[in-house]
Amino acid sequence: MSGRFDDDAATMDPGTMRGRDWPCLRQFCVFMENRVGRLNDLLRHLERNDLRILALSVVDTVDFAVARVMVDATDLAREILTLSDFQFLETDLLGVELPCDPQPFIGVFRPLVTAEININYVYPLLYRRRGLGAVAVHVDNIDQAGDILRDQGLRLLTEGDLADDDEAL
Repeated sequence: MSGRFDDDAATMDPGTMRGRDWPCLRQFCVFMENRVGRLNDLLRHLERNDLRILALSVVDTVDFAVARVMVDATDLAREILTLSDFQFLETDLLGVELPCDPQPFIGVFRPLVTAEININYVYPLLYRRRGLGAVAVHVDNIDQAGDILRDQGLRLLTEGDLADDDEAL
């Protein structure tokens, strides 16, 4: 590669680079047989390795289940899951701090719907700062959705936000 690539990387806006300060969160979708104790096995496997589970959503059918999990250390979680017998994939979501408003979800979702961005699913995060909670939102266009939410004055969370200690819940 030429030196120009290095120069471009040095001037790149850090808000667009993936990492602890990138305004996006990493979710692990873990596929499991739908049998007694399998979810418990997954959670024990993660927590015994000092991972703090920050969000959990489970979708099940008769034969299998998908656990959507967010943790405070994604690199460690990836390593642990890779070395385990769990099948998983990773996806990006937006973490959105809920506004201090009587209808906080409308404040988050209305601008996305107006822009015709599909909201695939949402679930709460174990996050609390300055009295505000947050949700994880999976959308069909994460970059555009992030821009729209920031333009609305909403705060997008980074992995670094989740790794920091929360206020007492």
